[in-house]
Amino acid sequence: MWPADFDPQPTLSGRGLTLRPLAASDRDALYAAASDPLIWAQHPVHDRHTRPVFDPYFDTLLARGGALAALDGVGTMIGTSSFYLTKGPPRCASIGFTFLARAHWGGTTNRAMKTLMLDHLFAHFDTAWFHIGPGNVRSQKGTAKLGAVRVEDDLLDILDPPSLHAFYRLDRATWQAQ
Repeated sequence: MWPADFDPQPTLSGRGLTLRPLAASDRDALYAAASDPLIWAQHPVHDRHTRPVFDPYFDTLLARGGALAALDGVGTMIGTSSFYLTKGPPRCASIGFTFLARAHWGGTTNRAMKTLMLDHLFAHFDTAWFHIGPGNVRSQKGTAKLGAVRVEDDLLDILDPPSLHAFYRLDRATWQAQ
């Protein structure tokens, strides 16, 4: 359970990007953003670009809570990210289940998204965690660019079944020093 003073589904805006709570009505727009097979090429679930695999993922995002829709400056759905807690102990405040449409790779969008989310999270927590599939080199590099450090590889306990992930840690002081 999140602390009472933390909103895991805020609306956050800045730098041509809006993050808002993911809604059931976002299914088709998010699928359109997710339907590119190259988005999932390094991901543990390589076929998430197909509707039969995407729909259960979307349902899980809604059921778990903390999921945010990412919209560009004109309101087009370009991806998603989530705040979540690990089962622990200790329970860790985390950011993940992120993807962006390829048109937003290699630019400022991922950094802008994570800046909005980290600033929100660090108003309440001292540490942010990221859990990345071991073959997802692109996400690992992007997370390291934020200043996060790979701490260990372990089973992520919020998945069924638990699966091996790289665990990255970012402390508030490191983030604020950038």
